[in-house]
Amino acid sequence: MSTSVDPAPSPSPTASHVLDNAAWAALTGPHAHLAERVGRAARYPADVSPFTALADPADPRSWDDLAELVGPGALTPVTAVQTVPEGWTTEQSGYGVQLIATALVTAPAPEAVPLGPADVPEILDLIALTRPGPFLPRTVELGTYLGIRKDGRLIALAGERLRPPGWTEISAVCTHPDHRGRGLATRLVRAVAAGIRERGDVPFLHAAAGNTNAIRLYESIGFTLRRRTRFVLVRTPGGPLETRNGQEESGQPEERA
Repeated sequence: MSTSVDPAPSPSPTASHVLDNAAWAALTGPHAHLAERVGRAARYPADVSPFTALADPADPRSWDDLAELVGPGALTPVTAVQTVPEGWTTEQSGYGVQLIATALVTAPAPEAVPLGPADVPEILDLIALTRPGPFLPRTVELGTYLGIRKDGRLIALAGERLRPPGWTEISAVCTHPDHRGRGLATRLVRAVAAGIRERGDVPFLHAAAGNTNAIRLYESIGFTLRRRTRFVLVRTPGGPLETRNGQEESGQPEERA
């Protein structure tokens, strides 16, 4: 359920592109029905996604609203942030890259099947094995997820995560180690992208900056590097120590192939 203390402000006027603050644009746009919000700060429910976002990371009021939203002494990951205010602590940080589909050929994958809530335990097992990025019990509610099975066992998956207006992020791209080298991930990326384009959105994705193999793969199939991104795990001022979802690693919302 969406919660709001103030009327919804528009994305920061200083942002040059909606993807510069994609999480905020999604939480105040197509994913507003999932948003937990206080004024200029918003986040997904803890069992959906670790993402939190600020309307304007340069505005101290956004940080005040975030502190109210998550509580004192809490750990929370934030995107589109370069510096944090006095009193806040950066516990972890990392860099990623953002790529957009400029020449991607999309196509359905006949062998792919839709994945839903009943498939979550198996999805979580594959995510734990391959570690493409955070995936939680209700992450499937963010969009369409497709999987490929072998002898009834889930061996590859990909799906949709952030949805800023006009764009949809492809996420959770992974393949079981025993089945790599067969192009399964590429077929799923093309199939998920096909669904995204059918509704008029443009596909994009993120990868860890150090994951050069994944970046080369995405570029080879028609993605173009748009920008470098930064993710930070911050602790709010005061209060007892607390970690959202009980896992500090959830503050690394970056994809790996």
